[in-house]
Amino acid sequence: MTFEKGGHFTLSNILEILSKPHHLKAFWNSLLLATLVGLSGTILGFFFAFTSVRSNLSKGWSKFLDGTIILPLISPPFTTAIAMIFSFGRRGLITYNLLGIDTFNVYGLHSVLFAETITFFPIAYLTLKAILSGIDPTVEDMAFSLGSSRGRVFKTITLPLAIPGLANSFLLLFAASLADFATPLILGGHKFPVLPTEAFLQITGLFDMRGGAVLSFILLVPAFSVFVLQRYWVSRKYYVTITGKAGAQTQIKSVTSITGKIFLTICIFISILILYFYILLFYASIVKAFGANYQMTLKHYTVVFTEGLKAIKDTLIIATAGMMLGGLYGVVVGYLVAKKTFISRSAMEIVSMINYSLPGTIVGIAYLIAFNNPPIMITGTAIIIIACYVFRYGATGIRTTVAILQQIDPSIEEASFSLGANATTTFKRITIPLILPGLFSGLGIVFIRSMTAISATIFLISINWTLITVRILDKMTELELGVAAAFSTLVVVIVFIVIMFINLFLRLFRGPGAMDMSNILGG
Repeated sequence: MTFEKGGHFTLSNILEILSKPHHLKAFWNSLLLATLVGLSGTILGFFFAFTSVRSNLSKGWSKFLDGTIILPLISPPFTTAIAMIFSFGRRGLITYNLLGIDTFNVYGLHSVLFAETITFFPIAYLTLKAILSGIDPTVEDMAFSLGSSRGRVFKTITLPLAIPGLANSFLLLFAASLADFATPLILGGHKFPVLPTEAFLQITGLFDMRGGAVLSFILLVPAFSVFVLQRYWVSRKYYVTITGKAGAQTQIKSVTSITGKIFLTICIFISILILYFYILLFYASIVKAFGANYQMTLKHYTVVFTEGLKAIKDTLIIATAGMMLGGLYGVVVGYLVAKKTFISRSAMEIVSMINYSLPGTIVGIAYLIAFNNPPIMITGTAIIIIACYVFRYGATGIRTTVAILQQIDPSIEEASFSLGANATTTFKRITIPLILPGLFSGLGIVFIRSMTAISATIFLISINWTLITVRILDKMTELELGVAAAFSTLVVVIVFIVIMFINLFLRLFRGPGAMDMSNILGG
């Protein structure tokens, strides 16, 4: 559709779109925003991961950080944006009620960047915490014994060994920002258009499928470029740290006690800010009308568990199926890409990231067009929504698995083969225990995104199957913000419960000899 007009190949569609100043501005805004989100989110995620893994935190503080910063990831993508308007809008709780400012402009690049960074940096945290946990402290301890300072050890050992995770995190956050339309739609305003929002409005507002397809195709160019650069950067060096050779345990000495407390204080401050947003969201769900009538009520939850009961059931069924299939898909594809050599390996890796990089609106419409006619006609069923989730969000599990496998010395599997084990036994007994962080990270993120996605699935729902996020968007457009806040709170609670079960399962069934790994909620 992008290169077709009147049945003939043409570039006129792209030239026509790019000739419009508004669309060209949206393109550069998208690149700027995605780059800034990728950098700021990766840095923030690394800071939290380094503090959690390398500062000898107590289990209590570690669980507090894990439980708090995961909130933006397990809630609908526009939750932070709505909380920012409640806080910093013209009648915001902070700007107007506390500071008496009624001229603060909450819309624009600064707000979109802040909201997307807070929303997406937990993805970087999950990836980098697993990577940093896999770096044996004895490697750093040997450098200390040779007289190196902590700063030099960090620059020459810890940071270089974390490069696969840093590169993968930047790639995931860059792609996530390119694909996000909900946050820019709410906070961008007219002065800061981005391509995902323009593509969404082009299709839903102007009913221009061709124009929306062209705008989406343009997004693939920067996403593919970053992907190629990431692969080149990581492939130049050797990052193995998991060798299978046991050594004496050593206390982590990466930071001093005082520095660790400073890092923890900064993390606590950011965590409290995140907690504030979600306490505000919960408060809005139990008052009659936030900003006008603060009388306590449960009427919003009554609506959720009566009118919204079908959406809750449908969402749980679809998210559970997507979680199981998406986690398996992420590990299998990640293993093939990282450990096997075959002709189409690079093509498999690229294709696995395409769905993740595309704006969700276009993914949804593409699925709608592709599966609306025989021989595969599944439009209006749960299958099409599950397939969308698996192939779109399984990419996170793939990238995490690849990053972890780049740390595992091939000699571990070679030793298994030399002792007579076949490929299946080696994979089950050796490889799977080592890549469990990637598996459970994939399981958790696919479930989370299945519970919170909106951009793709808004085109795939039907009378038979609907979703909580769609009901939230409906209530927001109907200005029933209390009900929308109640639905969002329910999503957070459901996801937390499921992730706790995933965490328990990992602890109970972790294979013997597997490394002490971090997972979605720590530990």
